[in-house]
Amino acid sequence: MKRDYYEILGVARTATKDEIKKAYRKLALQYHPDKNPDNKDAEEHFKEVNEAYEVLSNDDKRRRYDQFGHAGVGSSAASGAGGGGFQGGGAADFNDIFSAFNDMFGGGRGRSGGSPFGFEEVFGGGGQRRGRASAGIPGTDLKIRLKLTLEEIAKGVEKTIKIKKQIACKECNGTGSKSGATETCQTCHGSGEVRQASKTMFGQFVNIAACPTCGGEGRVIKDRCTACYGEGIKQGEVTVKVTVPAGVQDGNYLTLRGQGNAGPRGGAPGDLIVVIEEKPHELFIREGDDVIYNLAVSFPDLVLGTKIDVPTLDGPIKLTIPPSTQPETRLRIAGHGIGHLRGSSRGDQYVRVNVFVPRELSHQDKEMLRELKKSQTIAPSGHHDQNSKSFFEKARDIFS
Repeated sequence: MKRDYYEILGVARTATKDEIKKAYRKLALQYHPDKNPDNKDAEEHFKEVNEAYEVLSNDDKRRRYDQFGHAGVGSSAASGAGGGGFQGGGAADFNDIFSAFNDMFGGGRGRSGGSPFGFEEVFGGGGQRRGRASAGIPGTDLKIRLKLTLEEIAKGVEKTIKIKKQIACKECNGTGSKSGATETCQTCHGSGEVRQASKTMFGQFVNIAACPTCGGEGRVIKDRCTACYGEGIKQGEVTVKVTVPAGVQDGNYLTLRGQGNAGPRGGAPGDLIVVIEEKPHELFIREGDDVIYNLAVSFPDLVLGTKIDVPTLDGPIKLTIPPSTQPETRLRIAGHGIGHLRGSSRGDQYVRVNVFVPRELSHQDKEMLRELKKSQTIAPSGHHDQNSKSFFEKARDIFS
């Protein structure tokens, strides 16, 4: 199973293009084949990183990936991930990767306490300052599973579901404070981060972390709300509408932005990730966007031909069984399969025909079959009644 692209690059789903690019540069340098000769694991990581970046750096591909997962981008990303180069429109070139050396060697000179290497930028800092931290802490993502029938998947469906999640406290409007008042954090003086400098043989090393007092918010609340104990969030239940397109498969997921858990004290909400779970069908077998239906037909109907009602995802339909149809024959019903995820057409339904063999027969039926068995055309060529002479017996009689 393919890994999540955000997980590969080590970034959040809300990451900006600059954050994605910075993470990509760092990992591409780490796993580049020139730095890891004859290292197959590093080579595979390098391909993974390149594939992830090709999708997440492209707005259209990223949107489709966020909505449908790997199925939304197909194999387009993988086609551009070569072992030693970058192919395909979305991948960065070597100049882009190695421009990261400016950040690592010499580019940070003078910005990290006199270090000849830009360690503040490489380890925990970054050349850009956050300044004052934004209000609130971002909410967490929420993942749920949505079970769908094959009929719902075939045409797409809109589902209304109830979910339990963290919601903003109504008593304090999500601020965590009765009066809504806050004050500047005295530990970080409003920056939301604390720094600790240490000297190494390479120069000064600066470690930057979120402020432990305010949790990176830069402000602390006054007059804590008693309903939510100052968190600004409470457990609640909401109703969400989920529009599922036709053609999704088991394991695909949809991302509903901002529908996850609310963030403490006014923080931005997380996302709701809806994972599709396909229910097994009692009649049909799915093969991609096609469906298979197994049909048992009596021997006379297979030989003489007939018309018979068969079920489809759209309701019953009359199917013609041509004369002399052989067992295991597949008869196609065009356009009655699963809707294509990235198109308006649908797959097909195939009816797999097999002969029905009864377990119990009346005396009269048995007599009819015995008479039928005497026919020279009812058995395959070379198969005769056990009472008739075989070819070898006849030959022996002639030459004896």
